[in-house]
Amino acid sequence: MELIKPGTKINFVGFRRYAYAFSLILILIGVISLIAKGGPRYGVDFAGGTLIQVKFKAPTTPEAIREGMKALDMTEATIQTFGAADQNEFLIRIHQEIEKLEGLSQRVQKSLEEKFGPGKLEVRRVETVGPKVGQDLRQKALLAIFYSLLFLAVYISGRFEQKWIMSGIVAGAIMITAYAATLLGAGLGWLILVAGVITLIVWFVFKLKYALGAIVALIHDVTITLGVFSLLNKEIDLTIVAALLTIIGYSMNDTIIVFDRIRETLRKTKKTSFDQVINASINETLSRTVITSGVTMLAVLPLYILGGPVISDFSLAMMVGIFVGTYSSIYVASPILLIWPPETGKETASIMVKQLFKPAVKNQGKVPAKAVARGKKKT
Repeated sequence: MELIKPGTKINFVGFRRYAYAFSLILILIGVISLIAKGGPRYGVDFAGGTLIQVKFKAPTTPEAIREGMKALDMTEATIQTFGAADQNEFLIRIHQEIEKLEGLSQRVQKSLEEKFGPGKLEVRRVETVGPKVGQDLRQKALLAIFYSLLFLAVYISGRFEQKWIMSGIVAGAIMITAYAATLLGAGLGWLILVAGVITLIVWFVFKLKYALGAIVALIHDVTITLGVFSLLNKEIDLTIVAALLTIIGYSMNDTIIVFDRIRETLRKTKKTSFDQVINASINETLSRTVITSGVTMLAVLPLYILGGPVISDFSLAMMVGIFVGTYSSIYVASPILLIWPPETGKETASIMVKQLFKPAVKNQGKVPAKAVARGKKKT
């Protein structure tokens, strides 16, 4: 099945500067939002505290709920609607850990019933995470994302450039350095940021172009997804981390398909420039890319619309990731390969051929003067 007709010649590489500007704008908006809000908005999983989900039978307001919880000394809690407005469900977040979790549901229900009346509400969920547990989960989530990017870079370098040992040594050194720094008490967030920058620089210096293109695209996808969640004031919890790791795998798979076709095309062609090779490869895989992304989106969209508030944020992250991942494999990962000419590509061979035959081309159609003189002597 092909949605895109064979022989399509869209100049994707020619639009790369506009694509880079568009990506940079999206990333800057997200980063500015994250800085303005003091970082991502962590859920109870990462920030610690207590989460209480309450459903009311009649419409109410967060102010009324807060007033009804005065007896429990929870007036500083964060209260927000959960799901559609007509469902009358609310999430109550208490940022301090409540040590006595036993009986908390009954105490909350009793306190609110004194305000709203018996039988007017239902406490559906109570979750408590200690601050140390939340911090530990946050660190492990960051490390999971960082190490997944690093391992994928090693795989790409080995598969497309046959540099398993070099990329493995570099990745191992970065992992050991990061682990040693965490043992010494270094801040994990800044540590991963610095390690990521160093990784990109090392990959650039050693000309691991396929790995560099793939990793830049993955960082691009994760950053934009986090930026969208910051702009929408959504929480980051373990479910969203699972979505981010899924996005990384999905985007990498799409990028590998394009890279495979670029490598195959380089082996076949002899006189085509590298940018034309990339364009041809993207166009040849475009139908498969659109079908894969479209089918995945058709599976995720119903989850977002009908899955309810529990899974809506996960579905939103997946939808953003599918769109951005497809875009980055075409406009981010592939054009980065143009930084270096192909090592055994046909572009270099073409240039050499032109240089070798330049005198012949220049004098084409003209008889050399020495040949004319030799002809006169013979006559």
